Amino acid sequence: MTETLAATRRSWHAVAELVLAGPQDRASHSIKLRVVPGGFATTKEPVLRVERGFLVRGDDRIPLDGATPAALGAAIGAPAGAPEGRYEGGSGVAPDETLTIDARAVAVLAGAFGLGDAALRAFAPDVTPVLWPEHFDVGITVDEVNYGVSPGDSFFDEPYAYVGPWQPRTGSFWNAPFGSARPVADFTTVDALVAYFTEGSAA
Repeated sequence: MTETLAATRRSWHAVAELVLAGPQDRASHSIKLRVVPGGFATTKEPVLRVERGFLVRGDDRIPLDGATPAALGAAIGAPAGAPEGRYEGGSGVAPDETLTIDARAVAVLAGAFGLGDAALRAFAPDVTPVLWPEHFDVGITVDEVNYGVSPGDSFFDEPYAYVGPWQPRTGSFWNAPFGSARPVADFTTVDALVAYFTEGSAA
């Protein structure tokens, strides 16, 4: 499952960056995306969303598996490409790379994003979570501390929750180079994840 999860995550990340965030930035000058049931969506024009294994535009549902970002961009009439000059790094996927989507893996990723978004909204109701296309994580910042959920990356290959203070902290809670991290699988409810964020705030 680990390899399948990584491949699906890479493909989802590519679509978020090249097919949603890039065209949105060029049309509406914003790279911010948002979590929606089963996936993620733009926050401004063009109105697009990813729902598990499909790119959705209006009534059109375009399969992601086996497609390329370039083909998806052509289908929606917006050339695929990452936001320009916004950040370094990103998905590392070229517009002509073939995407791989596994149904079980995408369910894990969608579940992690959904849990994270709900917990962040409960933890800090006045702050709107953002799904960032660079690192492909949903997060917020409160009092110079980042809180969020990542679908996995080079640090940890499964979805994880994190608390990342801008200034380094010491103590048993801080178990990661950037602060604290816990596997999303450790949290079975929104309340449990809120409790982790609350513990991080206190620490």
